[in-house]
Amino acid sequence: MLTLREPAHAELLVRKSRFIACVQPVEGRAEAQEVVARLRSEHPGATHVCWALLAGGQSAANDDGEPSGTAGRPMLEVLRRQELDGVLATVVRYFGGIKLGAGGLVRAYTDAVAQALLQAHKVPPQRTVMLAVEVPYELEGLVRREAAAHGAELLQAVHGAEVSLLLSATEDAAQALRARLDDIGKGQLRWREPD
Repeated sequence: MLTLREPAHAELLVRKSRFIACVQPVEGRAEAQEVVARLRSEHPGATHVCWALLAGGQSAANDDGEPSGTAGRPMLEVLRRQELDGVLATVVRYFGGIKLGAGGLVRAYTDAVAQALLQAHKVPPQRTVMLAVEVPYELEGLVRREAAAHGAELLQAVHGAEVSLLLSATEDAAQALRARLDDIGKGQLRWREPD
């Protein structure tokens, strides 16, 4: 299985209809629905905003008013054939006045997603892990800066006798961050199991 490093786009014109495709990495259905809602607001004149999602068993396909099975499902099949996961495919359609028929719609939506995937950088998926660390107050800023530099996300900071930080990062980044913090912390940081 592969995922995408960043979004990729393509645009097709088929018998005066405009198909604007995007494929992008997403965590799951909630994020996918946010992307689709944003596209609807960015393209108020679009006839359809169709989408397909493959993300950790959360597969979904939506024809958004196109004849059943002519948009979302063919888009989903393109993602499946390319063995992708954690990927959302969207196609915004502006109707050009000429009906394409069921076969024409399937080809147009399939081609739009396939063209976007040709532009995409496919990478192995990275698992996200949690890191929990107890930090003296004087090192909190340093730890936060290092976490940001390694692409880790600060999920929680609790200030008590020490500062308890909960971080989220990809496996590779987490390993590198922990090694770096152990090095610069000189034994003053205490790692614990995340709750």
